[in-house]
Amino acid sequence: MAERFVYHGSNIIVDKPKILTNGFFKDFGYGFYCTNLEKQAKRWAMTRRNNHIVNVYKLKELDAFNKLIFDSMNEDWLNFIVNCRRGLEHNYDVVEGPMADDTIWNFIEDYIGGDISKEAFWELVKFRYPTHQIVFCNEKALQAVIFERAYSL
Repeated sequence: MAERFVYHGSNIIVDKPKILTNGFFKDFGYGFYCTNLEKQAKRWAMTRRNNHIVNVYKLKELDAFNKLIFDSMNEDWLNFIVNCRRGLEHNYDVVEGPMADDTIWNFIEDYIGGDISKEAFWELVKFRYPTHQIVFCNEKALQAVIFERAYSL
């Protein structure tokens, strides 16, 4: 297997990732969020105050983990995100797939509230740029994330 790298945008160097279990509910639940898209990690870093840092990690093989992977935005993905954003927990070590950015989340809320149909939701989100996130949901999963380096923007 070729080496795989993931990225985390922040305002600090994160050489020892931690599972964060506070704040707002996220797309795939609480955990340590990364992406395989360096450009996206740069966007995440630029939303931070003061420093803008991209952390780079080598990713170990994930076969031993209980993982859920969404290859695209589909019905299962939508239902999973809605449940996680409502605070429902899951038992996966790693979850990976497209990200519901703020615009997409607004469409999800419109769908949940009955303001748009499911068909309208899918029509609206199909023009969004590709995104990616991978969340490491527990300490066991963090063992697969090896800090390589960090750089400032």
